Amino acid sequence: MKKVLFLEDELQIREILTEYMKIAGFEVTQTSNGDYAIEILKEDKFDAVILDIMVEGENNGIDVLRYIRNNKNIRHTNVLMLTALDDLNTQINAFDLYCDDYIVKPVQPILLIKKLEMIMKRRNSSVEVNESGLFLDPDGFRVLYNGVDLKLTVTEFQILSLLINNPSKVFSRENLINSLYSTDFYGSSRTIDSHIKNLRKKLPKDFIKTVIGAGYKFNENA
Repeated sequence: MKKVLFLEDELQIREILTEYMKIAGFEVTQTSNGDYAIEILKEDKFDAVILDIMVEGENNGIDVLRYIRNNKNIRHTNVLMLTALDDLNTQINAFDLYCDDYIVKPVQPILLIKKLEMIMKRRNSSVEVNESGLFLDPDGFRVLYNGVDLKLTVTEFQILSLLINNPSKVFSRENLINSLYSTDFYGSSRTIDSHIKNLRKKLPKDFIKTVIGAGYKFNENA
């Protein structure tokens, strides 16, 4: 039985939708308080989390979403936002934190069930979440850390992605050039050093390790 955490502060909506989810075969844990939702997530794992935004407690639904995505033990959890807030900025904020879907209330219970089933089956191919807390978006050539876009250039993104996806490998300058450029490269291999230097300035931690005499690798202990 799939487990769902449901954060919703309107009692009638919470009870009705919870009943429909149970009929559909989901095990539902419900709360009206964002702080309690985080405490529940510390104690248990869920297949999906449904979050209202304007809820009781110091932490709202966006805060709970951010907590999920920044916690390496649960960051792959499916998250569906269910809220009355339909403004563009709030929706963009939620998607920047990689919510799987955003539904504006009111919602038909059967639609919620179908959305829930869909996000549980769908493999999120556009986002890779590394155990370090870095969020990689291959389609957008973006890397986020704690929800903040690090604003990397395309080459910087490619270098970091290569290191992250091969954490045990040391890449020489020549390895990186051959991996990054499909055509002949006429620049100096020291160009890679410049990219690494600029990349390090943008990263919040020392994620790139220099292996003297060999090259560069991803620092898993950063």
